Amino acid sequence: MIPRPIPPGRAAPTSRNAPAREPGRVHWMELFFDLVFVALVGQLAHGIHGDPGLAQFGTFVLLFFPAWWAWVNIVSVVNLLPNLTARQLGLAMLAAMAAASLMAAAAPEALGNRAWAFSLANAVLRTILLMLWLYRHRDAIGAAPLWRIWAYNGGTAALWLVAALLPLDIAVVLWAVAIIVEVVLVLVSGRLQPDSGIAGMNVEHAAERLGLFVIIVLGESVFTVVTQVSATWNKEAWLTGALGFVIVALLGWTFFQYGMGTLSEGLEQLTRRRDFVAVIETTLFMPFLLVVGLTAIAGAISTAIPAPLTRLPLGSGITLGGGLALFYLTNALVSLRYGQEAAHVLRWSIPAVGISLLLVLASTVVAAAAALGMAVALLIGLTAYMELHKRVAEHRQRASTEPFTQKY
Repeated sequence: MIPRPIPPGRAAPTSRNAPAREPGRVHWMELFFDLVFVALVGQLAHGIHGDPGLAQFGTFVLLFFPAWWAWVNIVSVVNLLPNLTARQLGLAMLAAMAAASLMAAAAPEALGNRAWAFSLANAVLRTILLMLWLYRHRDAIGAAPLWRIWAYNGGTAALWLVAALLPLDIAVVLWAVAIIVEVVLVLVSGRLQPDSGIAGMNVEHAAERLGLFVIIVLGESVFTVVTQVSATWNKEAWLTGALGFVIVALLGWTFFQYGMGTLSEGLEQLTRRRDFVAVIETTLFMPFLLVVGLTAIAGAISTAIPAPLTRLPLGSGITLGGGLALFYLTNALVSLRYGQEAAHVLRWSIPAVGISLLLVLASTVVAAAAALGMAVALLIGLTAYMELHKRVAEHRQRASTEPFTQKY
């Protein structure tokens, strides 16, 4: 038999103990693990479809942040363990996938009679993280001290496990305590002891993992558009579905054409400056806001398709305009944190956020399809501005590198 070629950037299976991946590349099992978050995002997003109020928004954020936090922790420890073999990485990802699946199944009633399952899933995920961090402590020079590993994942795993056995009102308090402990330890270690963790992060792997997660969220949005159009199936739904698809497509274009380059370059600059607090902020916390914004927009599109000629409910108007505002605000904050010129960032971000918020008011007086059309117009205008700015910057860069005699 002719051996199959190894895909570029993938480690060749030279031995049983060979690393499963190159440090800067994502392994197939990591992508397989991410698939469960399609179900998780979809489950949680149902709560902000229709006319969500403050309680529904609060529930969505309350349940989504533990899921997001578990995901970024899995990504971080795998990033710092490039020498995991295919078997070790595969077993870790499958175990985490099973726990995340339980979390997704419990999500609709996580503040009800499935709270115990949501707690148990988080306890299992922390236990998996504990084992991975202990493995790194054994093999890596300068790894985090044992007390911090046990406090960070061992202690919080115990809190989640105990919460599974207690009434909901007490369990939610333990959830909050567990998350706060982890967040505080991450921030403190990033500032005081970065060499035991975040300083060893591979920028290429981190950027690629975040980009792939955004693809999953955008994919869930496309799935929502398709299923709603299929369920309604009339001319109005086709038109509104097309507008929804264009919104998702332009958001994806914005993120992958402009955001990913900014992300990679910015992380490299921050690591060179050893500004690891900024690395933590722009990889662990700020992307959460971006993902919340994208999910909220998808909820508004889902609500508009079945009733395109009526006004959006106020809750959906807020998810549409507020989601767009949050998307652009997050991109602006990340860009500023990476050291981009403030004048340029503010030039596009202030109009983007302001007009997005005006969409909330507009959605109360125009039909749902018209509100989506306004969102499309906003996205087209901002995309055209970014394309023009990119072309001008490229032209100036070419002109500055040409010999003086060739300019005239």
